[in-house]
Amino acid sequence: MNPHPPKLPAAAVPPLPAERLRTALPTLVRWPNLLIMLLCMALVRAGLLMPGAPLRESLLDGRFGALVLAALLVAAAGYIINDYYDVKIDAINRPDRLVVGRVVNRRKAMLAHMLLSGAGVLLAGWLHPVLGAVTLGTALLLWGYSARFKRVALVGNASIATLTAALVLLPELQWQLARHETHSVVWPYALAAFLLTMVREIVKDVEDMRGDAQHGCRTLPLVWGVARTKWATGFFLACLALLTVGATARLFVSGHWPLGAWLVLLVLLPMAQLTRLLIRADRRRHFHFLSTLCKGIMLAGVLSMLLAGGL
Repeated sequence: MNPHPPKLPAAAVPPLPAERLRTALPTLVRWPNLLIMLLCMALVRAGLLMPGAPLRESLLDGRFGALVLAALLVAAAGYIINDYYDVKIDAINRPDRLVVGRVVNRRKAMLAHMLLSGAGVLLAGWLHPVLGAVTLGTALLLWGYSARFKRVALVGNASIATLTAALVLLPELQWQLARHETHSVVWPYALAAFLLTMVREIVKDVEDMRGDAQHGCRTLPLVWGVARTKWATGFFLACLALLTVGATARLFVSGHWPLGAWLVLLVLLPMAQLTRLLIRADRRRHFHFLSTLCKGIMLAGVLSMLLAGGL
């Protein structure tokens, strides 16, 4: 008899807690979303506020870097607190993405949220009291969204849409506080971000109906039904289309053909496809694809800032 038990194959050995945490952490803080936020703030600064300026003056400025870090810390904390409150719902809607309660202890998740939020608010407050107040408001709104607002029809959607628009405006606010100048071109982008985020958040509510219904949420599709929710989504999508068509027409009239062509090909045409698929959608996977398409349209809109300098 062999006194030594056979070794398990490598694939059967469960990962160590540190290894599980290292692989789960990017999922917990949604690193692709954080990268898009970083890209958005960088392009607002370099493409809209300081077009043509050298990188060391625009993107490598220490105070702007501190603002970006503060925003990303608060955003990461927001994702953690969202998962903290949504453990039971995510176990139904997204069991493969469940981190809090499975890999990370809930108490440690709450501590991480407090530390990240506190660091972000203090860093923004060090830059300017107004920036600190805005960042504190953002952290509180993220907490309120996770604890309560997301379970109320349209309130949660509007909360996230407002935060997305605020992210676009944050570099503009820092610019105004430092130089007492304003750039009107930033505001249409903020409005577009608000409208597109409303569309995506409502679509995600339809996708997550099963888990939300089992835990007492009162999201729009649970209150109005899927058919009426599609009409609400279409309203925000139509507002976004009108804004984009108007901006595109002005660009062509004023001779800004590259940006106008970009908006037509990479924003308006995908929005038309989104509308067509929204009308036909009746399965969870359909709404998941629509949510992903919204992300693609948002990325195309952010990248259009590269061509918008000097408008």
